Amino acid sequence: MTRIDERRQAVAQTVAQIRAIEARDGVNPDALALIRQQLIDLASRAALFSAEDFPPPQAGSGMRSALYRLSEDEDHRFALYANASLGGYGTPAHNHTTWAVIVGVTGEELNRFYQPTPEGGVRETGQFMVKAGTGVSFMPDDLHSIHIDAPLINFHMYGLGLEQLDKRRIYKAQENVWSVFPPHSDIREAR
Repeated sequence: MTRIDERRQAVAQTVAQIRAIEARDGVNPDALALIRQQLIDLASRAALFSAEDFPPPQAGSGMRSALYRLSEDEDHRFALYANASLGGYGTPAHNHTTWAVIVGVTGEELNRFYQPTPEGGVRETGQFMVKAGTGVSFMPDDLHSIHIDAPLINFHMYGLGLEQLDKRRIYKAQENVWSVFPPHSDIREAR
């Protein structure tokens, strides 16, 4: 069996387990913890998800991160991506409008968590460093931001594919306003 075949099989088995968890337990923090563990187990097979197979953008290209679609159902549910970053990348506070789980394969991604304030802004409530063997999970309305300083590969999994998420909100701190976070459109096929 080739590495690509082994990766496809491992991804398919993991996503099947995740579908079963959601079907049995619904979408709640306990179910997302079980989903996170499935993805941590998949990420422990780091040799299947190397920078050779999932390269970050070329230095000088203006892009700092590349998303590779590993799996997505026909109805756009259960979308799993490998995120390959050069580092020097981050996002403002945002929600997802669907459940989400982020798990480390290599490198580190700082996640900051937020709550809305009565004034319409956000207040940071905590942080967690995602790295190999760890991960974070989010309910649809949870707010977070990501901060990547150095090269990494990690998994981002969503209950609905990123291209379908047209109602996500992003907080622009300098302007103290919320706006629509447009659907992600630069996704590379890796299936």
